[in-house]
Amino acid sequence: MTMRTTVSTCTPETEQGKHVFEILGYSKHRGMGNLESISSGTFSVGGHDWAVLFFPDGYSSSNRDDICACLRHLSKDAKVQASWEIRLVDKTTGLPTFSQKGDMAWCHPSSCFPGSGMVKNRKVFEASVYLRDDHLTIECHLTIECIVTVKKPRVSATELLKKIEAPLPLSNITEQLGKLLEAEETTDATFSVGGETIGAHRILLALQSPVFRAELYGPMKESKEKHVTIEDMQPAVFRALLHFIYTDSLPDVDQNAGENNSELILHLLMAADRYAVDSLKLVCESILGKNLDVETVSTTLSLAYQHNCDRLKDICLEFISSSSVMDAVMATDGYKNLKTTCPYALIDMLEKTRRFQKA
Repeated sequence: MTMRTTVSTCTPETEQGKHVFEILGYSKHRGMGNLESISSGTFSVGGHDWAVLFFPDGYSSSNRDDICACLRHLSKDAKVQASWEIRLVDKTTGLPTFSQKGDMAWCHPSSCFPGSGMVKNRKVFEASVYLRDDHLTIECHLTIECIVTVKKPRVSATELLKKIEAPLPLSNITEQLGKLLEAEETTDATFSVGGETIGAHRILLALQSPVFRAELYGPMKESKEKHVTIEDMQPAVFRALLHFIYTDSLPDVDQNAGENNSELILHLLMAADRYAVDSLKLVCESILGKNLDVETVSTTLSLAYQHNCDRLKDICLEFISSSSVMDAVMATDGYKNLKTTCPYALIDMLEKTRRFQKA
């Protein structure tokens, strides 16, 4: 006699939802203070109300140098079990490529769990593809288990196995382009920089830089040649320029290099201006503006005037105009050189100081 076997499944009721939180004018929210947050609009998933909270200056004293995002449960007199995933959207591709996820069990009303949310170093974030034109996008995905009281479990009927479809892989085009840059056997142009020969791909350079486009495809002399000589630039700076053109990100640098890193960023800003790579120029301005000190501010201000970096110029003038550092700045060699090479900066500095004192 053949024994008949049947199978059934008992599953909790679930509901999924997605909320997109657009934050414009990110820099206007910087400095609002640790533990201070921006809230999204209220959205509903699984019969519960939720909001996404964004902390530009961190959510605790231990992560003042981070940005954070987390969920807040808004429904009163309700308990819920939820799985969450918070993502940052790559502004160059429109795809969410950085995410963190986890679970919240029995979340009480009006509670927020920053420790279970997304945390990212602020400097790394501000120099990344997730912030463009002072604009970032946060995606929140939720799966809610509906908590109900029943006399019998809800059991499914027997059914055929459904076809499982694999999710589409996330785009890794920038990683692939970075590998393409390293594979010099595929390059179709070479550049002589400071005694070194560096290969690259003409079409990629032309897409990102109108100057390279003119040199490599236009009527300029170099357009007919496969080898171009780059004057007045260090090989490390040119390689960093190529890395950004290929991957839209800066290469990894030694975090302990200190002054050497600042020197590289200064030269990289000049290279970005020279080849009209405007997005790289803005990234360099942002990094330099956040790392000013008494010894470097005069040199950075002079560079800002020379290369039309209005935002960096204002940051430098604001720094110098502070009465607590002005005397120290004026005693540096950089300030003495500034008086000679960029005297009109002193006029702007004087006007800024007067406004600062009146305020």
